[in-house]
Amino acid sequence: MMKIKRLCAGFWPGTAFLAVFFLLLSVFCWNIQSFAGNQKPGNSSGEKRVFDGAGLFSGEERSVLETRIQAMMKEMNMDVVLVTTDDAGGKSAEQYAEDFYIDGLFGVGKDYNGVLFLMDMDNREIYILPVGAMNRFLTDKRWNAILDDAYDKIANQEYGACAESFLDGVAKYYKAGIPGGQYNYDRDTGKISVYRSIRWYEAGLAVLVALFAAGVTCSGVVRQYSMKKERGRARSSLMAYRASSQFQYHNNVDHLLNKRVTHVPIPRNNGGGGRGGGGFSSGGRSTTHSSSGRTMGGGGRKF
Repeated sequence: MMKIKRLCAGFWPGTAFLAVFFLLLSVFCWNIQSFAGNQKPGNSSGEKRVFDGAGLFSGEERSVLETRIQAMMKEMNMDVVLVTTDDAGGKSAEQYAEDFYIDGLFGVGKDYNGVLFLMDMDNREIYILPVGAMNRFLTDKRWNAILDDAYDKIANQEYGACAESFLDGVAKYYKAGIPGGQYNYDRDTGKISVYRSIRWYEAGLAVLVALFAAGVTCSGVVRQYSMKKERGRARSSLMAYRASSQFQYHNNVDHLLNKRVTHVPIPRNNGGGGRGGGGFSSGGRSTTHSSSGRTMGGGGRKF
């Protein structure tokens, strides 16, 4: 009996250690799997961004497009998605593009910033969908210009060149920056959101200039109105003026010599035009709407 107790006493600590070790290891692995499963596919680079459901690209074209998109995403810190389909499931090109972007959890940041390009062979339409901050770069005028270039390619069944044309346009306008006077116009509510941006050094420079201008102006006013020289002679000058002053009254009569009345006709403006769009430039307008917490814009072109 004593031998059995000694054997169990020597065996139990090692067994407990192994059991605890494997338990902790299993919990750690489960947490890693859960963390990986909860990640949004739109938040990490290196994942698939070319979805060729219609089979329009060759294997080499898909590889080239994927590589270029990954580089653009890294540079812009925005998502770029390329989709083709030959079955829109009864949806319009706009609705298909929006649902694909939302259901795929694409986008970067809390505003889901990014852009999707759809080549819809079912509805015979190409569609650009800017989302979030991308609407600031791809205004109505700009995405229409991209569609102009892409239209010629898809009309000639040059599908790879059409996708490349889209990527060229996005890269071009991102590097050009947000145009002056850019604003988002919500087509559902009519709300206008004007883009305003000021950098920290611009604000600091403005403050310094304002302080310098205020200091110069104040010092000039103080010097001008201090009247140091006049104060020494003020009392004597005032007393001398009063000593030699006296009042005299005279009767003055005004005589009317001539009278002339001139009539000038004022032309009436019967034209009702001439008003602008509230001071905004049409070139900087981005027409948007909200869907599932995302600000979406863009449009399509039939082919």
